Amino acid sequence: MNIILVLVDSLNKEALKIYNSDTVCRTPNLDAFADKSLVFDNHFISSLPCMPARREIFAGRKEFMWRPWGPLEVFDPKLPREVQKQGYNTGMVTDHYHYWEETANGYMQGFMTLEMIRGHETDYHQLPHDGDVPKWVEKMSEYRSPYHMRQYWENVKDFGGEEDYFPAKTFTAASNWLRKNAGRGPFFLQVESFDVHEPFHVPAPYDTMYTDDLKGDAGDYNIWPPYQVYADLDAFMAQTTPDELAYLKAQYYGKTTMVDRWFGHLLDTIGDLDLWDDTMVIFTTDHGHDLGERGAFGKQYPHYDSHANIPMVVWHPGRKGEGGRSAALTQTVDLFSTVIDASGGTPPDETRHSVSLMPLISKGEAPHADITYGTFGQGVCITDGEWTLFKSPVDGHDLFSYSTMIARPLLVDNPVDGRVGSAPAQPVDQAQFDPSVPYPMWKMPIQVDPRTYENFLFHRGQDPDQRDNLWDSHPSERDRMVALLLQRLQEEGCPPEQLERLGLNAANIAAE
Repeated sequence: MNIILVLVDSLNKEALKIYNSDTVCRTPNLDAFADKSLVFDNHFISSLPCMPARREIFAGRKEFMWRPWGPLEVFDPKLPREVQKQGYNTGMVTDHYHYWEETANGYMQGFMTLEMIRGHETDYHQLPHDGDVPKWVEKMSEYRSPYHMRQYWENVKDFGGEEDYFPAKTFTAASNWLRKNAGRGPFFLQVESFDVHEPFHVPAPYDTMYTDDLKGDAGDYNIWPPYQVYADLDAFMAQTTPDELAYLKAQYYGKTTMVDRWFGHLLDTIGDLDLWDDTMVIFTTDHGHDLGERGAFGKQYPHYDSHANIPMVVWHPGRKGEGGRSAALTQTVDLFSTVIDASGGTPPDETRHSVSLMPLISKGEAPHADITYGTFGQGVCITDGEWTLFKSPVDGHDLFSYSTMIARPLLVDNPVDGRVGSAPAQPVDQAQFDPSVPYPMWKMPIQVDPRTYENFLFHRGQDPDQRDNLWDSHPSERDRMVALLLQRLQEEGCPPEQLERLGLNAANIAAE
């Protein structure tokens, strides 16, 4: 059985009719694909943001309790090479430029073929020039580095119609890969579209498709609001207008529809090559992206369902197009074992946290009773499907990053999302801290600014928007979920100081 994994970055369930019948966003190709496929209603993130999620996919290991954004570890298995052991040809087509960066070394190198489409976001693809830029580029520069905004403009300024934009290039390249290679034996193709990631910059007709009667033009609105730096986010929210927020969402919807258009091109190619009867297709995302509804943007902790409960749709030829929905709890890290299992292989012994979803897809067997998820240095989340708990850190505790390498993580202005703004600090120790890792690891102190120290408890059925914090009013459920979180973290493995940092002991919990 061939396998195609399609990952569309930053895609919200709220924008998709298969999850939200009230949305105005149009995705006819995904709708048609979902009609004959298995739709997952409780698929969740595991580690955030972009590259931590991909380490889960490539190596089957949650990393948010151990380290921030970084390259694959020397002990990590590599998903494409595990699939190749079954005699598969493997390929990757992507415009996700983080793969190109030194801080994401090791991910794409395992594929037999690779097509990297350069130039998205702040990819150093073209040399920026001095001179005037459009008003909408100036608007983005109010809260973000003018140099980086000019870099994006330099990358895309010669684009004409939508065929020049990244979804068209990515899905067209994936279709060409299939036409060239699908007849050469079983294959695993990973297709990643960085869109619908910000900046929410789209061509006609998508730029006005959902703007309705909004006044002003593109230069009046910021299509890339700040969210990593707290002060910048607060300043933006204090001065923004309802029209600006509506315009932002309209561009996000426009980009979603554009991605759907080109995803449809890939689906047409699968049909043209008569691949549906022997090809499994997984469609998902790495995380959602909040668009200001709570006064925040992005995918930072606390990880509300709005960006943590993410889309996944799976076509499996053995299901004979019968469609259906699954309410089982699943998460990103499970993709690693699922793809290996689908190829006829067995996940390697060092697989830490990944569970194959193939029994669920074929027999309806639920893989998880509960799941944990989070971002390094922030709080930790757990849900059993009915109740969700966010356990935030306790102020004043040390945090350490563990790795077999002293690697430079991605540099950002403020370390609020698992990434840090400087080279690693001098290690304080080296030992075999993780019993599942056969090598000593460096223990490095790290400074991260938690978004909040407040704890949260929500009932998902009665409060799907997670507005009513029941932490104080429902102590029995709170204590049950806290105990469950402690049990799961101990089972999944984490540094002992993380439990103290999160206040996961009887004395701290009682004091709170």
